[in-house]
Amino acid sequence: MLTHEDNERLVRVGRGTEMGTLMRRYWLPFLLARDLTADGQPYRVRLLGEDLVAFRDTAGQVGLVDHACPHRGAPMVFGRNEEGGLRCIYHGWKFGVDGQCLEMPAEPAHSRMPAATRIKSYPVRERNGVLWAYLGDPAHMPELPMMEWNLVPQSQVAVSLRIQECNWLQALEGEIDSAHAAILHGRADSSGVINQWKQAQDLAPSFECAVHEVGVSVASRRKTGGGDYIRVNQFLMPFWTLVPPQSQFPELSGHAWVPIDDEHSLCLMFSYHPNEPFPEKTRKLFKTGHAGRQTGHASDDSFEERPCSVPYHNYWSVFNRGNAYRFDPALGARYNAAVPGLWVQDAVCQSGVAPIYDRSTEHLGTSDTGIVRTRRLLLDSLSRMRAGGVSSAAALEPDKFLWRAISITVESGGDWKTLGAEFMKARLGEGFGYQP
Repeated sequence: MLTHEDNERLVRVGRGTEMGTLMRRYWLPFLLARDLTADGQPYRVRLLGEDLVAFRDTAGQVGLVDHACPHRGAPMVFGRNEEGGLRCIYHGWKFGVDGQCLEMPAEPAHSRMPAATRIKSYPVRERNGVLWAYLGDPAHMPELPMMEWNLVPQSQVAVSLRIQECNWLQALEGEIDSAHAAILHGRADSSGVINQWKQAQDLAPSFECAVHEVGVSVASRRKTGGGDYIRVNQFLMPFWTLVPPQSQFPELSGHAWVPIDDEHSLCLMFSYHPNEPFPEKTRKLFKTGHAGRQTGHASDDSFEERPCSVPYHNYWSVFNRGNAYRFDPALGARYNAAVPGLWVQDAVCQSGVAPIYDRSTEHLGTSDTGIVRTRRLLLDSLSRMRAGGVSSAAALEPDKFLWRAISITVESGGDWKTLGAEFMKARLGEGFGYQP
């Protein structure tokens, strides 16, 4: 368990908080590039508790600025995106993607005020269909992290976004918890793919961790007829998770759990093949779901549109705490969790009974080894930062992010750290190196 004080240190992300300061040392993926068009509608964003507006100017450059005009606080989401900048509808003040004021129609022609006025803005980078923002000190801005999913050709990757109604750590911890998969996602009857997962052969795995310079490798060891089945999930600083492939679904996947604020997370999910095109059949399955049930990605019809003034207005889910995630007792006749699909089942448990769960009331077991170690790494990072040191090399060394999660079978008692070392290195253009 955590103390209440340590729990607060980890989940609070606003400006001036410890975790908020740590997060601002990293690039944050915050939107899909397709959500912004040149001279199109500005888009409301919230990151680390800050209310912002994103827009793409006439030349295709992306700006991320304060949601309020610095003149008298008019909402910039209603601004006119035109002729190389975003113009406030109140008095016509116009700002470029760098935050510089370009025009003040009501001020005298010789006024120095435009040149001296800026709206708060943050750097944005675009890579392979994803937009990234940096909210930290510009003097210490690192390069974008080199993550395999965002470096392979777009034909090899599927990416989706959704809102999750809980703090970022609750969501992340659910991802690195390998003990739940065959239980939460299992079937009450004897049919179906999920019961064919190797995890179902041993519901009480042993857990081992290895801390590395970017995060934590969390291994679950299960006894099978052919030796030990090892699944290694990866936690990468500050909010990344990587999920091992299944033999039935030989693809890599993972998430970024980006804090929107203390009680909401932006879930960016990616699935990819390291060296071959992503099957169109699978891509379609992600977009449509399967027989009324969700996959690991939110389907196109799982969203309820909200007004454009609401942050992430098109990524709020129809499956939410307000409607009990569409819990249906009738589904319980076939599925352990009577909610419709994989990510919904995860969201129900990750979101828990409150957006911020009081972790001081927990009763942790051996299956929580990876969660305990990850929390310790995060707390140690905060302590080093508070003492004036470097919280993590990962923020400054983008090539350190080239990791893979793996699923391998070794001889009984075999050392996964040694046997899996080469497989856990992401090498662009190369396959798994083993049979998942």
